[in-house]
Amino acid sequence: MALNSKKLRNRRTRKNGTEHVVEVANGLTVMEGARDNNIPGIDADCGGACACSTCHVYVDADWVARIPAKQDMEEDMLDFAFEPDAERSRLTCQIRVTDDLDGLRVTMPEKQI
Repeated sequence: MALNSKKLRNRRTRKNGTEHVVEVANGLTVMEGARDNNIPGIDADCGGACACSTCHVYVDADWVARIPAKQDMEEDMLDFAFEPDAERSRLTCQIRVTDDLDGLRVTMPEKQI
């Protein structure tokens, strides 16, 4: 995924190697960008309320330190995600698009729970 001041270009890679690049307006969440661009694999069953783990992704290692830290509620919900990674797992409903996230890359898990 890549972000800029007008729109985020969001690059998502699936486990099977399929890559999606989308543009997302600043202020939206990464989950909203995936939903609005019909990206498969981001189910977002709770609609972005941080009440499920179906928008789980793995943030590329180069980006982990550049995105805002996880809050306790997100940490709790990630316990229910498919094969969570303590460092790289995030819920896309909790990552708000800003200029600082231009170029963000994430990989979707094999499945959502």
